[in-house]
Amino acid sequence: MLKVGLTGGIGAGKSEVSRLLVSYGAVLIDSDLIAREVVEPGTPGLAAVVEEFGPDVLTAEGTLDRPALGALVFADDGRRAALNAIVHPLVGARAAERERAAPEDAVVVHDVPLLTENGLAPFYDLVVVVDASAETQLDRLVRLRGMTETDARARMAAQATREERRAVADLIVDNDGPREALEARVREVWDELVRRAADAG
Repeated sequence: MLKVGLTGGIGAGKSEVSRLLVSYGAVLIDSDLIAREVVEPGTPGLAAVVEEFGPDVLTAEGTLDRPALGALVFADDGRRAALNAIVHPLVGARAAERERAAPEDAVVVHDVPLLTENGLAPFYDLVVVVDASAETQLDRLVRLRGMTETDARARMAAQATREERRAVADLIVDNDGPREALEARVREVWDELVRRAADAG
């Protein structure tokens, strides 16, 4: 099994890269998806978040009000750290469970948005970083996700810098260009991952 950490800044196009890798045969473990699962209604994770942040982070239906929680944590490092202390251990445990369930010869791709920020690079056999310029990220967040420029810049500022991400990368996927170029590069990366998995096996 080859354990790959996949990361990239918000708006860099990491989701598209993970989708392409899955289409080639990767087993994907998506931290964002798991992070949602561990705070679903009735979970100990949601109970812990409400205990820490109060009932105002719940919708009328009893689900997590993500915009309300986001407004609290993105502007305050201390609050963000408190949220991470609840969610990250739960996500880590669930991800490890899924990894153990994957075939022995699999290329397992862990999609981890905050891999760089949390110093997780050493836990993977190699790290793939999806890289895009700040201008590209900002354009995608405003144009495609409907964020205000202020919100988009705040989200970007809350993450590692482009240089910090590139420093932990074993392989870099440049995603400033057209989709065809992205697909060609991801195919190259996949071939390299398969080669390394075979070497490891």
